[in-house]
Amino acid sequence: MSENIVIGDDGVEQIPLKTYTEKAYLDYSMYVILDRALPSIADGLKPVQRRIVYAMSELGLKATAKYKKSARTVGDVIGKFHPHGDSAVYEAMVLMSQDFSYRYPLIDGQGNWGSPDDPKSFAAMRYTESRLTKYSEVLLSELGQGTVDWVPNFDGAIDEPATLPARVPNILLNGTTGIAVGMATDIPPHNLREVVSACIHLLDEPKASVADLCMHIKGPDFPTDAEIITPQDELHKIYEQGRGSLKMRAIWHSEGDDIVISALPHQTSGSKVLEQIAQQMQAKKLPMVIDLRDESDHENPTRLVIVPRSNRIDKEAVMNHLFATTDLEKSYRVNMNMIGIDGRPQVKSLDKILGEWLTFRESTTRRRLEYRLDKVLARLHILDGLLIAFLNIDEVIAIIREEDKPKPVLMERFGLSDTQAEAVLELKLRHLARLEEMKIRGEQEELAAERDNLEQTLGSPRRMKSLLRKELLAAAEEFGDERRSPLVARTEARAFAEDELVSAEPVTVVLSEMGWIRAAKGHDIAPTSLSYKSGDRFMLAAKGRSNQLVTILDSTGRSYSVTAHTLPSARGQGEPLTGRINPPSGVGFRGMMMGAGDTLYLLASNAGYGFFAKLDDLNSKNRAGKTALTLPKGASVMQPVPAGDLQDCFVAAVTNEGRMLVFPAEDLPVMARGKGNKMIGIPGARAASGEETMVGMALMREGDTLKVLSGKRHLSMKMSELDHYKGERGRRGHKLPRGFQKVDGLEIKAD
Repeated sequence: MSENIVIGDDGVEQIPLKTYTEKAYLDYSMYVILDRALPSIADGLKPVQRRIVYAMSELGLKATAKYKKSARTVGDVIGKFHPHGDSAVYEAMVLMSQDFSYRYPLIDGQGNWGSPDDPKSFAAMRYTESRLTKYSEVLLSELGQGTVDWVPNFDGAIDEPATLPARVPNILLNGTTGIAVGMATDIPPHNLREVVSACIHLLDEPKASVADLCMHIKGPDFPTDAEIITPQDELHKIYEQGRGSLKMRAIWHSEGDDIVISALPHQTSGSKVLEQIAQQMQAKKLPMVIDLRDESDHENPTRLVIVPRSNRIDKEAVMNHLFATTDLEKSYRVNMNMIGIDGRPQVKSLDKILGEWLTFRESTTRRRLEYRLDKVLARLHILDGLLIAFLNIDEVIAIIREEDKPKPVLMERFGLSDTQAEAVLELKLRHLARLEEMKIRGEQEELAAERDNLEQTLGSPRRMKSLLRKELLAAAEEFGDERRSPLVARTEARAFAEDELVSAEPVTVVLSEMGWIRAAKGHDIAPTSLSYKSGDRFMLAAKGRSNQLVTILDSTGRSYSVTAHTLPSARGQGEPLTGRINPPSGVGFRGMMMGAGDTLYLLASNAGYGFFAKLDDLNSKNRAGKTALTLPKGASVMQPVPAGDLQDCFVAAVTNEGRMLVFPAEDLPVMARGKGNKMIGIPGARAASGEETMVGMALMREGDTLKVLSGKRHLSMKMSELDHYKGERGRRGHKLPRGFQKVDGLEIKAD
């Protein structure tokens, strides 16, 4: 007796609560794992599924029988084999009948058994009728031939099979899902012909690797025409490790301007997909779609129609977005956890699954042959006795008529066994005809030939292997079909970025001196003509597209970004920019930029340092912005200048003292951030004191005209007239003509 168990004075066992609960939980866990949630590698069924199929076979509900009410089957299952809730048993039964859930259904249902749109919309069991499918024969046909072990049912009244003698690896064909205690299983379905081909290869090459088997089993095969887009190397890894994940993608095609979806991933609801798309349309996240229709019917079980806004919409891009954001593309977990032939749960690789199942199949076949051999030998033994009786029929009849106990006399006179003597005594008079002897000899010859064949097969591994191969091929011929889920290599789906969802309309963004920002449609807007708040006026403007970011540069050299399409209309007076960004207090704004991400802008400080920067590097998702231009002590930010191709482009820089330098734009670096390189030389002391600063910079090409502004005066020069001012970057530059010693800035006029 355990030291933890104490017998009380009243004779009652007393067990510590910790010991009791630990044992109770372990017992429950093992029950759930072994007798409820995980399938057996032998027949691929969980206990409830096995009991349903067996109970239906006992009720005579074969594929050729008439349908019977499902309630009759459920009653038999819970009354004889599975003492659980009727709804749980019926749901398991429904799942095995749905051709969109099971690759090879085991039950043929009549009535409402659910739909792909709503698998749980099936009618109550009192309304539906059912019988077994033809495919169920591969699980049941050898059941009464001594092939499997039998165990008592829950109350010991009758026996039930521990497993069914499956002729094919149903564990892979229909797959299963289940959650036990501390473990789960997710086995995808496969194609019968491919699995049989792999089994035959493993019979011929017992040491075949997973890679060899994957030449036959390309991947899972779901009961849907949707594509499996997981790469082959990842599928091989799943089969090697027994776990992983795979992806399925809907199939679509164009019909005129419409997008038609004709196949959905496994267990995907068409109505839910339409709902997901409609939600995006309502949230204005899918402006390129204007209508949705569900045209599914009996002839076209899946036909979802998406109507684009115009024929210029990129349908591939729209579907890529929907694959990334809806159930038109789904991931499925693979966890090939099952109860092996040793009775233990384990996650198994493909070669182990098929290897163990073939071991089970060989054992089952051997037991079937041995069972048949015993029957043949017993019948031959009886026929030997009957033949002796026929050859001595008169004497046998005399003994039977004259003796009170003829059996021992017959046994002694003719050397018969008890069984043979009993068979002789059981003979009917009609069997005493002369032709009966010929029938016995004919049956003897047939059974003798069958006995020899059985004994040879049982004694020869080669003949046994040939028999297994023949039976597998016969099952594949009878129940096999073409692959349904094509294996296709696809690029990864990508959802639309926010700027891609916005129409690319031309806009002009305007910023006032008091920091109010707004966006006007078009590029022909005169910002100064807009209405401003009292005391406020125009400061900066930038032209671009509504799907682009607006990048603002403040007086400290920090850059900020706001989305153009979210800005208020220019019909009003806008809104404070500080409501969208958080610049340091007291700073002003010096520049505003728009364009594609690779657009270059010339950034510079009035100390004469600058560089080119891409807008992508200046854009900031942070409301606090990021440092773009580092300012020397005492310097300030100059307004950025947009730049195109730097080849054959020149930078003109001018100081307030009337010195100008022109140098190739390619001499300035392209940087993400920093102080930049010296553009025009300003003595350090003069720069630090602010006595001399760079007041203007411009980019010009051949044919452009440079205008130098000084008070009311201006000086215009063509590129050919600037040779005197050209020099190396960072030089001091040359003095402008008399009257332009105090320069206000530069302007460029394109030819």
